[in-house]
Amino acid sequence: MPEPSPVLLPVNRLQRLRSLSHLLDNAIAVPGTRYRVGLDPILGLLPGAGDIIGTGFSAYIILEAALMGLPKVTLTRMAFNILLETVVGSVPFFGDIFDFAWKANVKNLELLESHVATPRSSKRGDWWFAVLLIIGLFAVVLGIAALTINLFGYLWSVIFR
Repeated sequence: MPEPSPVLLPVNRLQRLRSLSHLLDNAIAVPGTRYRVGLDPILGLLPGAGDIIGTGFSAYIILEAALMGLPKVTLTRMAFNILLETVVGSVPFFGDIFDFAWKANVKNLELLESHVATPRSSKRGDWWFAVLLIIGLFAVVLGIAALTINLFGYLWSVIFR
């Protein structure tokens, strides 16, 4: 009997998600402090595209969590963490500070590891539910981007009339 692909083993999947979470939220040490930041808040500084890219990486963690059998309630909590980061992160200045502090990917990894360490007998998550959550996340991100573009367009027309 052939051995299963190492990519599909839960341990390897979990390690890959740990690495991604670390890269997104804790990869860079702030000199002179014990605080770390990742690429996610830095990407968030790019207007529009940064939030979309960051949400894409975060959504991948949710999809993998669904494939590992996390219950729908946990997948929903993970999506809420990302949604909160996205919505609050879209507020000028305050949102950028919030992005550096919130670390949704670390929180989601903790939820995933908690489930893996002590699996519960609740209903398992399914792939389609995760896809619908991810579509909802991207709809919110694109809605915020459209709102921002329209707001800047309006301000531009008022200022440079």
